[in-house]
Amino acid sequence: MKWTSLNDLREKYLSFFESKGHLRLPSFSLVPNNDKSLLLINSGMAPMKKFFTGEVTPPRNRVTTCQKCIRTPDLERVGHTARHGTFFEMLGNFSFGDYFKVEAIDWAWEFLTKTLEIPQNLLWPSIYENDEEAYDIWKNRIGVPEEHIVRLGKADNFWEHGSGPCGPCSEIYFDRGAERGCGSPDCKPGCDCDRFMEIWNNVFSQFNNDGQGNYTELTQKNIDTGMGLERLACVMQNVENMFEVDSVRKILDKVCEISGKKYGDNSDNDISIRVVTDHTRSAMFMISDGVIPSNEGRGYVLRRIIRRACRHGKLLGINHPFLVDMCNVAIGESGDAYKELKEKEDYIKKVLSLEEERFDATIDQGLSILEGLVADAKAQGKNTLGGAEAFKLYDTFGFPIDLTREIAEENGLDTDMDGFKALMEEQKQRARNARAHISGWSDKARSFDIAKTEFQGYENYDCQAKVLAILDENGEGVDSISEGECSVILDRTTFYGEGGGQVGDTGVIVNGENEIEVADTKKSEGVYIHMCNVTEGSLRVGDTVTCKVDVARREAIKRNHSAVHMLQAALRRVLGTHVEQAGSYVDEKIGRFDFTHFAALTKEEIAKVEALVNSAILSGTPVETVETDIETARKNGAMALFGEKYGSVVRMVKMGDFSVELCGGTHLDNTAKAGLFKIITEIGVAAGTRRIEVVTGYGVLDLLNNKETLILSTANELKCQNVNDIAKRASAVQEEMRGLKREIDSLNSKLAGGRVDSLINNAKRVGSFVVITDDLKDMGIDAVRSLGDTIKDKEPNAVAVFAIHTGDKLNFLAVCGKEAVKNGAHAGNILREVSAVTGGKGGGRPDSAMSGGKDISKIGDALAIVADLLNK
Repeated sequence: MKWTSLNDLREKYLSFFESKGHLRLPSFSLVPNNDKSLLLINSGMAPMKKFFTGEVTPPRNRVTTCQKCIRTPDLERVGHTARHGTFFEMLGNFSFGDYFKVEAIDWAWEFLTKTLEIPQNLLWPSIYENDEEAYDIWKNRIGVPEEHIVRLGKADNFWEHGSGPCGPCSEIYFDRGAERGCGSPDCKPGCDCDRFMEIWNNVFSQFNNDGQGNYTELTQKNIDTGMGLERLACVMQNVENMFEVDSVRKILDKVCEISGKKYGDNSDNDISIRVVTDHTRSAMFMISDGVIPSNEGRGYVLRRIIRRACRHGKLLGINHPFLVDMCNVAIGESGDAYKELKEKEDYIKKVLSLEEERFDATIDQGLSILEGLVADAKAQGKNTLGGAEAFKLYDTFGFPIDLTREIAEENGLDTDMDGFKALMEEQKQRARNARAHISGWSDKARSFDIAKTEFQGYENYDCQAKVLAILDENGEGVDSISEGECSVILDRTTFYGEGGGQVGDTGVIVNGENEIEVADTKKSEGVYIHMCNVTEGSLRVGDTVTCKVDVARREAIKRNHSAVHMLQAALRRVLGTHVEQAGSYVDEKIGRFDFTHFAALTKEEIAKVEALVNSAILSGTPVETVETDIETARKNGAMALFGEKYGSVVRMVKMGDFSVELCGGTHLDNTAKAGLFKIITEIGVAAGTRRIEVVTGYGVLDLLNNKETLILSTANELKCQNVNDIAKRASAVQEEMRGLKREIDSLNSKLAGGRVDSLINNAKRVGSFVVITDDLKDMGIDAVRSLGDTIKDKEPNAVAVFAIHTGDKLNFLAVCGKEAVKNGAHAGNILREVSAVTGGKGGGRPDSAMSGGKDISKIGDALAIVADLLNK
């Protein structure tokens, strides 16, 4: 077993499998191709999913790759441990219906023991517990001793993701030595200690899961091998983690050189050094694959990574641009294997440099302000940084919210993200409105001496128009535009401008052979502004164009708008004339109506309202729209819309004797065209204000289809032959579950009772106290309480602390016997300290207390302090 560089390991692996008839493919781009399920490629097989499913024919049935991968779910953890990283390389050999278990295992063993010369006694295969075929290959064909083959369960050694191809796994673990282990004589792969490191994973894709837990053999069986290159390098170089692997270590050393810090001298500095090291690699590869920093999608992931690296550079005392210097080393280490790095070197450095400059322009002032906010919060005893403060940092000083959260967390504070998001949404809405507000676009329109737009959209969907003005994305007037977002003002239009609770129209403006997308339409002081996106062709002031509204969308909006009018009329009939509009919103999907009322509607009231509206719809009443003066409209009983300003001439929308309202929006010409009407939600939004959301037309059909699908799925899950028996079957299942819970609780209590003597006999003696601690894992809480009570009764000097956890939920229970309490033991005080070790809080009575925890991995540390607490 010889020391081998990371780059040599990559080449050895790929060459080995080429010798076995595999086609070596270059790494696929980090940007997924025609796969909307992934933001970035995160595994070796991800780019080849369609080869496995048969949708695309692979270039050969045997393929080997070293795939660039990015994973960012734990981005905030990167640096805080040496195990987390965002970028890694995944070695893989793949068979698409060609070889299977025998060859896959043979070649894995050959590569590790012959090519890399890893001693066989240091390798431990694991298999899925029921995979006798793999067991036989390892034991009888490869010759691995039976005691070195570990059977693991479905959670560890069976790969599946919902329905579709799946199968057992066989992993190979490297024994790093007993000194890295837990000390248990039973320590082996599957243990949570650091002794055994997984270095190879063979996935045997041999079954199809129908999604109901039924497995059938696949005709075409596949092999998917995954092996982390950096992890293998840790083994071959005998280092602790990926940051000490040769290629990565050279990047890390460059951080130290630039910052003047030594790795290993200071834990806080080490965090920042690891962050810069990892993020330099990630950013470099993402940029080379065409990702650019932005505020959305994968571009936002890249921006976060770059800015996080910049911030940790500053924590290391680097007060000048440095990422290009880091990039020089990183490209030098990986450029031979990934030619695109050298081909795009100048481009990569330019993108990094520009993003670093942008960040430097905002970071210092933001950091200073944030430090003050954190200090104030601590001084006031708060544990949360306010959403308003975080938003101000972002909005006024351009300080990234993810950095705010991270810095707050480093100082023991949470961040009010709900408050931040609410303010962000308000800002976005203001920004959207501002584009058509008098202080914005209308002022620009007046500067062009533009008259009010002639709206022809009540009667028509298309019309000819002349371009009067074009405003670029910065609001500046231009004579023409050939690409990008812009706002277009025409002399006339069929596009409805947002107002009266109705959203603006979308569609296209046709200019010759080119179509320009209209993404939204606003209006202010009679001027309509079309929010456009030019992707082909061009548009020039003076051009004659054709307006074409998205008819299907407009018709859906009309159905919902007219339905909201009928809804108000029905509410006043059912609830009383105190009902008045407090707001509304209609788009192509829903109609929303806010109204004054003092209580939630009963089921009977909702049913009456729905019946009245559907009766009005089915009556087929013509909808009349009349232009008149405000006084005449009011004499006709027309109700004014909330927040709307009316001029000398108003539009009165009349639906027979059922509804009469003032409205400038677009409506049906007959109530029957609404199709059907259904209330989907009824909630309170403020004191004395209720909100109803409705669907009409195709929206009702969609609702019915979705509910039918849900009913059928539920019946299927409940094994119910007749959907009419669902309620009866659900009730029976609930009763079965209650019975099972009672039985489980009874059994747990019996089991707990049987453990009492053992726990007391094995307890520690600390002074007069009999100290009992144990991790009871997923034992039921009632059973644990019963166990605690029994211990108190049998041993008056007992102090017992138990951990209980299911999934990510962690709790502690402490009990103290009568004599223990007399001698100063306090269960609540003990749990306050114990919980804190895991990041939780707690307290309670002297004789009994419950508390919560967070970090399950620290249960052992938490329980270990109990004896020390009692000593004190």
